[in-house]
Amino acid sequence: MSALALLTGTLIDRVVGDPPGLWRRVPHPVVLFGAAIGACDRRWNRTDRSPSWRRRAGVLTVLLLTLSAILAGLALEALFSQLGALGLVLQALVIAVLLAQRSLAEHVRAVERGLGRSLEEGRAAVSMIVGRDPNQLDRPAICRAAIESLAENASDGVVAPFLYAAFFGLPGILAYKMVNTADSMIGHLDDRYRHFGWAAARLDDVLNWLPARASAAAFALLSRSRAAWQAARRDGPQHRSVNAGWPEGAMAGALGLALGGPRRYGALVVDAPLINATGRRDATLDDIAQALRLFRRLCNLLLALALVLVLIALG
Repeated sequence: MSALALLTGTLIDRVVGDPPGLWRRVPHPVVLFGAAIGACDRRWNRTDRSPSWRRRAGVLTVLLLTLSAILAGLALEALFSQLGALGLVLQALVIAVLLAQRSLAEHVRAVERGLGRSLEEGRAAVSMIVGRDPNQLDRPAICRAAIESLAENASDGVVAPFLYAAFFGLPGILAYKMVNTADSMIGHLDDRYRHFGWAAARLDDVLNWLPARASAAAFALLSRSRAAWQAARRDGPQHRSVNAGWPEGAMAGALGLALGGPRRYGALVVDAPLINATGRRDATLDDIAQALRLFRRLCNLLLALALVLVLIALG
């Protein structure tokens, strides 16, 4: 894949994001991924079968979906390579669609604006980006939830797809997004998905291992905070996710906050450990603003890396 396409796609996503009017007319690629995953779930997640049968079916499902995404990426690259400048633009558009810089920032900024107006509007806005019960959240908890979501999604919604596109082109970014979508849909520990979704969850863990730690390192570097990297290394492995605790820990250390801790998802209460436990729990709107500034620096870093790749390719 062209380094120029990566740079252009990253810049398009940064400036334009996901125009909602477009996706009301045509399906977003992730929606298509979700339809394929849902079809496999309905067909092969047989609750009348043994756990081992369902685990094998889940492994085959993930292999089939990932291979399909890789083949689609190879086909698109072959097609675009024949189209000259138009092909480069189309590559860039595919990359832009599969990154989430602007949309993530907009969702978190909506929490900041909503909470600035009222507690109810803050709860409504944060419910769009987290699964926990918003009615149980006070103002500091809403701020913490928004910051946690920003840190985690900065890794799997921005850094990871950028890296897979940079290293493996369209096959890499499409395969990553397929696996990540599968994990969000079927990689759960409830009775229906504990066995069928095992492969999706484990492969997503593998694919996000490096991006999560790279995101934590970037947050620590860009915040010039030794506490950020210390919190990531110390508390990241304590998180219920093998990866999410690293960027959350770095963000918590950079802002001087304590993130994580117990939270409620409907009737389920998750007793999660604190991240950077010595930090403040009384997060504020100013903390959201600081987190967004740090995220903006991370996006600038990715643009700079893409530019370096272009210069290397030209040199």
